[in-house]
Amino acid sequence: MNSTKDHDLSNNYSVKLPTQPSIEASESAIIDLVIPSDYIGLRLDQALAKLLPNWSRARLQTWIIEQRVLLDGQAATVKQKVWGNEHIQITPHEIVTESTYSAEDINLDIVFEDETIIVINKPAGLVVHPGNGNWHGTMLNALLHHAPQLGNIPRVGIVHRLDKETSGLLVVAKTIEAQTSLVRQLQQHTVKREYMALVLGEVAMSSFVDGAIGRHPTQRTKMAVTVKGKPARTHYQPIEYFEGCTLLQCSLETGRTHQIRVHMLKIGHPLVGDPVYGGKPRKTQPIIGQLLIRFSRQALHAQKLALTHPKSKQIMQWEGVVPDDMAQLLQELRERSRTCD
Repeated sequence: MNSTKDHDLSNNYSVKLPTQPSIEASESAIIDLVIPSDYIGLRLDQALAKLLPNWSRARLQTWIIEQRVLLDGQAATVKQKVWGNEHIQITPHEIVTESTYSAEDINLDIVFEDETIIVINKPAGLVVHPGNGNWHGTMLNALLHHAPQLGNIPRVGIVHRLDKETSGLLVVAKTIEAQTSLVRQLQQHTVKREYMALVLGEVAMSSFVDGAIGRHPTQRTKMAVTVKGKPARTHYQPIEYFEGCTLLQCSLETGRTHQIRVHMLKIGHPLVGDPVYGGKPRKTQPIIGQLLIRFSRQALHAQKLALTHPKSKQIMQWEGVVPDDMAQLLQELRERSRTCD
């Protein structure tokens, strides 16, 4: 994998950050919850595990034992049953970690921001979270510079990701409560994400791919449809045809790693430019084949995002501008198609 481009770090500062989903924010971030009525009969730790997916059940049980969890104003027990509509107040325990990430002055294309969430139009080439050789120059580093208070949120408020070379819309939480709400919406598949994908070959009709995705059995850097994977479903609809390729609108019911890329390969239509799962153009004029081959990344853009605002509870939606490289490729394909007619 190519390393991320270096940035000037002369004005950077360091923030202690959690590296695991089970690590918490500072003690001052008190969490208030109401147990849903359909959780009737669950143990308290089970109910909290469903309501607070950012933390492990073991950590939640520890908080209960330490009397950091109040149920209707009273200290509770791990095995205590809930019956719905109870008021829960949690005082998280501060955990200091050894890992330090730097805030870096990297430009972010912010589509929307308020005191609760940030919606970002991520460019291709920007890594979302440090790791795998990309420890600087990531969206996480940029977020710490833009809003230093995010250092108090697990994973700096990042609730979902896009591959390095996939462009498009991402939402980031600015509070613990917003992060919990967004993670829950993602788990319940109520966050709507639509992608623009240019794939090889002619896709005749709208349909969906229903195939569990997990680590490839022999090529560990790749994902694959496998019986040992996690359930995944991708809907797709052709919106424009070109010689040798089809522009699709894809929507996700789940958010597995490389989901669209793996599912399109599964049906025999890999993404144009995909260096991992792609293929070669078939039965095209040489000049069109060269256009497709020269595209240097997977032709995938997260174009639309819709969710329920964690605070106002209003449904909000955004549509991102198609990035220049994809827009240029599509324009050239349209021009070549007209010339061939």
